[in-house]
Amino acid sequence: MRTKLTYLFLLLISVASSLNAQNNDKDWVNLLDKDLTNWDVFIGVPHTSLELEGYEKGDGMHGTPIGLNNDPLNVFSTTQENGEIVLNVSGEIYGGLSTKKEYDNYHLVFDIKWGTKKFEPRLKDKRDSGVLYHAQEPHGQFWNVWMRAPEMQIQETDCGDFFPLAGVSMDIKATKRSEDGKEFWFYDPKGEMRTFKTGGDGRCRRMANFENPHGEWTRVELICIKDKAYHIVNGKVVMVLENAKEYNEDVATSLTKGKIQFQSEACEVYYKNIKIKNISKLPKNIKKQL
Repeated sequence: MRTKLTYLFLLLISVASSLNAQNNDKDWVNLLDKDLTNWDVFIGVPHTSLELEGYEKGDGMHGTPIGLNNDPLNVFSTTQENGEIVLNVSGEIYGGLSTKKEYDNYHLVFDIKWGTKKFEPRLKDKRDSGVLYHAQEPHGQFWNVWMRAPEMQIQETDCGDFFPLAGVSMDIKATKRSEDGKEFWFYDPKGEMRTFKTGGDGRCRRMANFENPHGEWTRVELICIKDKAYHIVNGKVVMVLENAKEYNEDVATSLTKGKIQFQSEACEVYYKNIKIKNISKLPKNIKKQL
């Protein structure tokens, strides 16, 4: 009798866990479909190295951008692989794929894998992309292409770094340490709180590199709750950021919501499983790392 009760108890736990997982799955909203219906495209300034007629060219940063929802080279497109929709970012022109909606208090997840192609003006640099959050219109405030926003860097070996674009700041616990013979600011949960702001040395580097090797998919997560953010790579919290602000004529206001923008930045990169859900508190597996 005791054996049957034990079995029944374990069965009930299994069913409850399954139902809970299903309910959690229902909370996620898939942002990626084959026609990119949840997104707007903004294409920046074509580089002089491109064969593209009818558009003003420049160094990729200065000049006239191609503009909103006009993507003559299909910088952003989708394909299907093994039944999954994959976002293909060619990187040929600097560009941004931004959500039509604004979001606050959310958990964003996606998988990223590098391609092989590189383009001017970054032929000799690391493959680079990025995800902007709390992004504020208008388009083109940074390098005539991207919005004003905090950036979670997506770059080879540097996934999870922070950049403040076009007039924002966040506070991060950081210490200086050497890498490749130079000193940089790195996230350090035991470090002193420091403000990283647009202009000057605004970059803060992730705590450590947890990416998978080139050619493999890496899982990246972004959690934003009020004015705090958490950069997560393959399940590891690589940076905690606080007190997000934007600046208009040096007047600072709290930054807690905005659009999400994926960058095209002179290299080939792929994204899949782009999902989001509303949250009000940190997941347990994240909270226990802090």
